[in-house]
Amino acid sequence: MEKDKKDKDKASIIKKIRNYFLAGIVVLIPIGITIYFSIFIERAFSNLLPKYLNPNNLLPIDVPGLEILITFFIITFIGMLSVTFVGKYFLSLNEKLFNKIPVLKTIFNGLTQLTNSFASVDNDNKKKMVLIEYPRKGIYSLGFATSINKGEVTTRVGEKMVNIFVPTTPNPTSGFLLMVPEKDVIYLDMSFEEASKFIMSAGSIKS
Repeated sequence: MEKDKKDKDKASIIKKIRNYFLAGIVVLIPIGITIYFSIFIERAFSNLLPKYLNPNNLLPIDVPGLEILITFFIITFIGMLSVTFVGKYFLSLNEKLFNKIPVLKTIFNGLTQLTNSFASVDNDNKKKMVLIEYPRKGIYSLGFATSINKGEVTTRVGEKMVNIFVPTTPNPTSGFLLMVPEKDVIYLDMSFEEASKFIMSAGSIKS
């Protein structure tokens, strides 16, 4: 009897340790990932700034996040200039310059169309979030409808096709392109932000 009690106590202790360990993982994973992305973003922004514009190269100590703040103001300032007459004129010159260089022309125009597609919103301030049956019937994937396909694919297929970017979890910036018949696309009222949270959380956050 005493031996059985000791075995039960030992099993109970092991079970408690296991539960505590799992609880620690549940707590640390979101904290760790958040810190990792914060460090990644901070380093990425610090690399965007030239050394002579980075105040941390002049200060005796590094101020975390200062590069992000300065880069944010620089990007915002450039955005303000871009909507003015002078800004539009220089952007037009820049576009003409890139369009004269064969390889850069393809890269520049492709990236421009991609960023414009993700930056724009419709009249309801909603992105075109969609559901498609992928990778097989009965299984659905969440995607971003970037545009209506107007190229050779639509001509060859003989019906209206939609270009859809299907993001991966937990990193929605990577993914793949699918061209899906419009009749098979289910449009959602979900916003871009809601969809991004849903994807990054692997579906644990309500959409």
